[in-house]
Amino acid sequence: MNLHEYQAKEILARYGIPVPPGKVAFTADEAKQIASEYGDTVVIKAQVHTGGRGKAGGVKLAKTPEEAREKASQILGLNIKGFVTKKVLVAKAVNIAKEYYAGLVLDRTSQRVVLMLSKEGGVDIEEVAAARPEAVIKYPIHPQTGLRPFEARELVKRAGLEGNLNRLADVLVKLYQAYVGIDASIAEINPLVVTDTGEVVAADAKIVLDDNALYRHPELTPLREFEAEHPLEVEASNYGFSYVKLDGNIGVIGNGAGLVMYTLDLVQRSGGRAANFLDIGGGAKAEVVYNALRVVLKDPDVKGVFINIFGGITRADEVAKGVLRALDEGLLTKPVAMRVAGTAEEEAKALLQGKPVYMYPTSIEAARAIISMVGGAQ
Repeated sequence: MNLHEYQAKEILARYGIPVPPGKVAFTADEAKQIASEYGDTVVIKAQVHTGGRGKAGGVKLAKTPEEAREKASQILGLNIKGFVTKKVLVAKAVNIAKEYYAGLVLDRTSQRVVLMLSKEGGVDIEEVAAARPEAVIKYPIHPQTGLRPFEARELVKRAGLEGNLNRLADVLVKLYQAYVGIDASIAEINPLVVTDTGEVVAADAKIVLDDNALYRHPELTPLREFEAEHPLEVEASNYGFSYVKLDGNIGVIGNGAGLVMYTLDLVQRSGGRAANFLDIGGGAKAEVVYNALRVVLKDPDVKGVFINIFGGITRADEVAKGVLRALDEGLLTKPVAMRVAGTAEEEAKALLQGKPVYMYPTSIEAARAIISMVGGAQ
């Protein structure tokens, strides 16, 4: 779950990380009022769930309240990478002496949270990492000890950061505490600013929460904005299964995240492109499969469906019953290729015999077949 900058900053502030004073405005007049309260230069920043706001004209400085109203009116309604700006953050501008980058991500290879630190902040860290990988320090954090102050101070020195090293290190430690405390998957401060008076401030922030851990944080659940998410992802979450919209034309349904990931790779290697990731989970009954098909088939990009099932606690015949219901109700108007194996495999094949569903003995054959049915790679 993505958070807006102002929401991320509120969380960082709760963990003791300094952030510039700021308030959210929904109208240009509200932006003018907030700027007049601060009585100083402010920065007007679009609050949308995407990067590249500055390049798109979504970040502007204003020296007076009237200028703040004018700049806010230019940003409100601005379309930034498909996201329409409906609110702006009006924050006191900071006098920047140095800009750094600090971020935490989960590295599944090392199975640890990794701190990334660079003295080249204020720009896209992906560009820095690609052009000059040596400019980004990466440090796996031990899950039992966490990020300790002496480690943070050493990392600040290694990265070549300048300023009050103890304050910078303290921000890193608190950023890690926030990351773990709210079950984040990404937490970034970019730029992490050292001001002309030596203060250390999080001038911008990005936090992505792990949806699977939201049940532990009921206070964070209201921060979710359904209108900023793909409607099919919202509908799928209401049914209780994982769905991610992709940019291909082959709908994918499988049981178990590992099998679905394999299926996406298989489609790609076979010359096609998946339209989605959809995991019905373990032990799925016919109704779950039916609902999964409803979601996938609502995507206008989908030209065919690939169902890849390995029956364990998920019975293949339950999957077949869900498919039959979709057929009976006229939902399945696109070609469907299926591979089922494992528990109740023969029962599933018997149920679907003679139906307009193409069954294949292996997932590779099914992938190639559905790609051919939709007209090959798009």
